[in-house]
Amino acid sequence: MRITAPRPRARRALAGAGAAVVVLAGAATGCSSGGSGEQGERGAQAAPRWNTAPGSIAAVGDSITRGFDACSVLADCPEVSWATGNDPAVRSLAARLLGEAEVPARSWNYAVTGSRMEDLPAQLAGAAAHKPDLVTVMVGSNDACRPTASSMTPVADFRAGFEKALAELRAASPASQVYVSSVPDLQRLWEQGKDLPVVRQVWKLGICQSMLADPLSLATGATARREQVRARVVEYNEVLREVCAKDPLCRYDGGAVFQYPFAAEQLSRWDWFHPGKDGQARLAELAHRQVTAAEPPR
Repeated sequence: MRITAPRPRARRALAGAGAAVVVLAGAATGCSSGGSGEQGERGAQAAPRWNTAPGSIAAVGDSITRGFDACSVLADCPEVSWATGNDPAVRSLAARLLGEAEVPARSWNYAVTGSRMEDLPAQLAGAAAHKPDLVTVMVGSNDACRPTASSMTPVADFRAGFEKALAELRAASPASQVYVSSVPDLQRLWEQGKDLPVVRQVWKLGICQSMLADPLSLATGATARREQVRARVVEYNEVLREVCAKDPLCRYDGGAVFQYPFAAEQLSRWDWFHPGKDGQARLAELAHRQVTAAEPPR
């Protein structure tokens, strides 16, 4: 997510149809020689297996992955990042997978506060240099959080950007797995803070105005604007799911982050919009559950 106020810096793929053809052809011709099974296995290329225990992690994305506003006002706090942080209260994905002692040496955070999809290729290029076992991606909030709803990133551009970024990562680091988080439900975040006067004052600083402008207004225009933003987030998530599904080593979270019922205690006490430390811990928990699952979410 992005704010305009000053800040310190900012399915697995289906196995080839050849295997099925070999099996069916063997059955039709009555082939039963001892070597036919081995030939069938050689004739089909097995899909890559998802490693549930990666040994290194690189993170890319936006302010959420940088821990923005989680520790102090208008500042990044990467030590509490859900992906690569080392704060024991959060128990980041890296800490859960690698062990806390290994986090500094075997995890890297390339996320940048304020980033949009168009910034993802550059971040992934940095991550690919480490040839990490796993890359986490959380991006899209800032594509929806714009000064106006009309200035949100078009869905076609969002798709093209993600396809480009993933293709470039695959060329640079073919064996890296990719865990893709869904974009949070920004409308739910609005619902959590809109009734608090102090929160509304903070939101006037420029936080996600496409969603948060005139937070108490129930006028037709304001309501339609919020619904438009939420609908765009849903479209972004569908793009993330579809593009990820084409890569054998990419796993989408199945909408877990979008569906998570963030409450006030999980949000930053400075802006009630970004995840606070508890929210970061919940994101880490969700990611760990998805990454270590034998099968991707349905």
